Amino acid sequence: MNKSQKGFTLIELVIVITIIAILAAIALPRYIAMQRDARIAKIQGVLGAIRSASALAKARCELDLAAVAGAGTCTNAGGTANMDGVAVTMVNRYPTADAAGIVAAANLNAAADGLTIAAGGAGAGVAITFDVTGSTNPATCRATYTSSTAVGSAPVIALTDTAGC
Repeated sequence: MNKSQKGFTLIELVIVITIIAILAAIALPRYIAMQRDARIAKIQGVLGAIRSASALAKARCELDLAAVAGAGTCTNAGGTANMDGVAVTMVNRYPTADAAGIVAAANLNAAADGLTIAAGGAGAGVAITFDVTGSTNPATCRATYTSSTAVGSAPVIALTDTAGC
């Protein structure tokens, strides 16, 4: 009686495990690089949202100053601008660097957008920072909005070096 047994030999199993280990060693660094690229893309998207929101809020403020009908009460020194039903606080015709200003204008949400938003303030020349959560060094994966210091001067919107994202 010859019974034929079916299954894998020990050598076949070792070869398969070795192949899987080699593939994992090649794929893991690429996966880590993709996570870094995703964090860089996220902070660049936040930067674009901040720039666009700032420009749109200024345009709404200019319309208010020109006495075009609108719900905003924007003035040279402050007030609010109505952006899609949201009252955005303003300073020197641009959004303030706080939750009621640029964060509301850009419609950013820290939890939903995977960000850490450092508190800014409502005054002129105040900065607020936006860090991507999960980065190896949050200070190098950051967008910063500094509110306008005077009428006629634009806010400073900057992206830090993304080497540590």
